Amino acid sequence: MTVVDERPAAEVGAPRKRKEDARLITGRTMWTDNLTLPGMLHLAILRSPMAHARITRIDTAPALAAPGVVAAFSGRDVAETQGSLPCAWVVTDDMVHPDHPPLAVDEVRHVGEPVAVVVARDAASAVDALGAIDVEYEPLPVVLEMDEALGEGAALVHSDKGTNKSYTWIYDSAEAGHGQAYDAATAEAEVVLRKRYVQQRLIPAFMEPRSVVVDPTADQVTIWSSTQIPHVLRVLIALVTGLPEHKIRVIAPDVGGGFGGKLQMTAEELITMMAARRVGKPAKYTETRSESLLAAHHGRDMYQDVELAARRDGTLLGLRVRLTANMGAYLALLTPSVPLLGRYMYNGIYKLPAYRFECTGVFTNTTPTDAYRGAGRPEATYAIERAMDDLAAELGMDPIELRRRNWIGHGEFPFHTVAGLTYDSGDYEAATDKAMSLFGYDELRREQAARRESRDPVQLGIGVSTYTEMCGLAPSRWLGSLGYAAGGWESASVRMLPTGKVEVLTGTSPHGQGHETAWSQIAADQLGVAFEDVEVLHGDTRTAHKGLDTYGSRSLAVGGFALVNACQKVVDKAKPIAAHLLECDVADVEFSAGRFRVRGAPADAEGKTMADCALAVFAAHDMPGGAEPTLDAEAVYDPTDFSFPHGTHLCATEVDTETGRVTVRSYVAVDDVGKVVNPLIVEGQVHGGVAQGIAQALFEEAVYDADGNLLTGTFVDYTPPSSADLPDIVSDRTETPAPDHPLGIKGVGEAGTIASTPAVVNAIVDALRPYGVDDIRMPCTPERVWRAVQGGDRS
Repeated sequence: MTVVDERPAAEVGAPRKRKEDARLITGRTMWTDNLTLPGMLHLAILRSPMAHARITRIDTAPALAAPGVVAAFSGRDVAETQGSLPCAWVVTDDMVHPDHPPLAVDEVRHVGEPVAVVVARDAASAVDALGAIDVEYEPLPVVLEMDEALGEGAALVHSDKGTNKSYTWIYDSAEAGHGQAYDAATAEAEVVLRKRYVQQRLIPAFMEPRSVVVDPTADQVTIWSSTQIPHVLRVLIALVTGLPEHKIRVIAPDVGGGFGGKLQMTAEELITMMAARRVGKPAKYTETRSESLLAAHHGRDMYQDVELAARRDGTLLGLRVRLTANMGAYLALLTPSVPLLGRYMYNGIYKLPAYRFECTGVFTNTTPTDAYRGAGRPEATYAIERAMDDLAAELGMDPIELRRRNWIGHGEFPFHTVAGLTYDSGDYEAATDKAMSLFGYDELRREQAARRESRDPVQLGIGVSTYTEMCGLAPSRWLGSLGYAAGGWESASVRMLPTGKVEVLTGTSPHGQGHETAWSQIAADQLGVAFEDVEVLHGDTRTAHKGLDTYGSRSLAVGGFALVNACQKVVDKAKPIAAHLLECDVADVEFSAGRFRVRGAPADAEGKTMADCALAVFAAHDMPGGAEPTLDAEAVYDPTDFSFPHGTHLCATEVDTETGRVTVRSYVAVDDVGKVVNPLIVEGQVHGGVAQGIAQALFEEAVYDADGNLLTGTFVDYTPPSSADLPDIVSDRTETPAPDHPLGIKGVGEAGTIASTPAVVNAIVDALRPYGVDDIRMPCTPERVWRAVQGGDRS
């Protein structure tokens, strides 16, 4: 007899098209700014034109006389009640943390800081009335550059604090018991590379500008916000405003991108809350693109002073990193922690015996910085990978050979690093070998040599970036030990409906990552139901009441684990029901391929499906003794450690030495993100990340003038690349599963951004080394490249 295998095909690993794309791409969805409530009013916010000034007079009365205006108020009007925007990560006991009122009261400290608000019957009337508000400013000295801000006699951003230094944080491998002291380990060094790398200021530039709607008219205040963190935002609003948490509902509808830029409790959210409660009606604020670029938090912006000590044979002996990190004018939610997250990654994939890290956070009269895709880890990877290429050039060694001599071998995992982490798994050799094969590394090196020999004005450069990162921001005990106010756990719930359909509730909150699709694939496999029969609910604190939201490549690595556990609880609850239906002992029931069968029964035995059990529970006519008539289950997972994706990215650039033009000729990305749930989503995440990394290398920079005015306040001046500016990206994978995850998942959301920037800059510098060029400040614009060539030694 031929047995027909009716088991459903595995969903995990299948290249499913994303469920959510049909509505997201076509716009048939609910963005926050689409929301219109009965009687809703509109806000416009007056922002400071001064980088630093004392507010000597402010009069909102003229705005009240403007057509359509319902209310207008300044920071002084709410000074006693508005509270202060929180910083959730206190990194040292003596960290300087100034108050941060949503509306400035007596002093403004960066251009774009809110000073007053108008509430009107329509958005245009609110904007028109801003011009009627009369504000007088007394200019104060401005400090913008970090070294200057730390200098003696510098103008103070917060005069009451007496310093522009927020904190200094130091890690020493010897003191931590994870390696030797840097000075002792490098006493035998034959080469010590000393470099300063500059991470320019970037702007997240998400597709959907921030928007918030507040409805205070019901018993419960409801807030819709284009945010990455609805659950965290609910807690913070309760703490800042004093409203009972159970009287606050936060909804993040479909959110058009975040990249860390919406990982925040914003001034605008609190201002809209204040306005709505003052007038007793729903109120909406939606920022313009210029406001977004000006006042939404910025990213990166640090000096990286790096020392890398080695022997002449390439053996690494020690690493010292001194960071100077720009906090901006205030500490936003995670501002002080972002550069410190990178401190665990400056050692990269290398076996270093000694490591010393020091970071100083500095206040300047600029927009506050905070998390931007990768949050500290792209900066760390940039520094170590640039330094490795520079060291290879100093030693006359191929940059990949230098890496091979120092990286952790695939047989050495788990590996305890000099930075104090334990890398779970990896195979750097396999990823690099595959990348080199796809790239045609040896052939390109031969072409490069020929171009150099012929003095071709268009030189070929080859850039290498081998990286690892820490994903799944957790565990909670680790976060607590470093002063973070929240935890690293995540929640998932499964509801089995009577017809066998499934609702999955996740505490993660997507903004374009494809959670609905990936979670459906996991639940379908775990419960033996069809992919189409799973609905994923998220982003509403009333519906999915528990969670810690989305950032740090944690959603699948942590939230996916919680979902697997919740599904297993459903299966466990269904087994007694199935046993009752099958008239057998529960110990004899096994669940496989979506069916409960009696152990030892023929392979073609019909058994009972999860849907059979769900319907039986719904009817509850014939329940086994003691069984609760529900299959629903919830699980909360707190990771035991991080996971560590890795990979190798290779970039070839053609650099015109006569014009400075850089063309990315080819790009190969081989990433290892553990077990892949959906290869289409993974590829999309890698491609998007690579695009943002290339953008930092070649295009994007937030620039201020000497008075603190943002010169890059539109997309004419701040230039994210279009698809026409980007190369074809050849992507592939190796796979070393995370050993402590039930599905072997690691994380992919930030990998492309982390790896790509040093690959591109290394390629540009590699092309120009014969011209005496060993660094170009990002972004590597044609002008900067041309000037570097002109200033180099071309003998």
